[in-house]
Amino acid sequence: MTAFWICAGVTVASAFVSLGFSVAAVPSVLHEARTLAMYALSRSVALAAVSIVPLISQTRSSLLTIALAMVIVQALDAVVGGTIRDRMKTFGPASLGALNLVALVWFLVS
Repeated sequence: MTAFWICAGVTVASAFVSLGFSVAAVPSVLHEARTLAMYALSRSVALAAVSIVPLISQTRSSLLTIALAMVIVQALDAVVGGTIRDRMKTFGPASLGALNLVALVWFLVS
């Protein structure tokens, strides 16, 4: 049961960190880029909301689904960070994604 709660906690943290960056992006960009930032924000809000579901339902399948989604999101964010050559935007998401993956694997084998 500990693995479930650790994985759920890391997943929620990952989703809300992603949400925080999306919220910060919206007012910092102009015109067409703002539209793209708002699309990213809407998806981040959805992921953050869904990340809370396993805390309430305590179902393995809901945690598996959102944890896997957040591992993918963080991995792709790291790719974006690498593409723009920003070390913080590469290693931050990569680290959080790796932590989420470790927690997910521990949850799956427990």
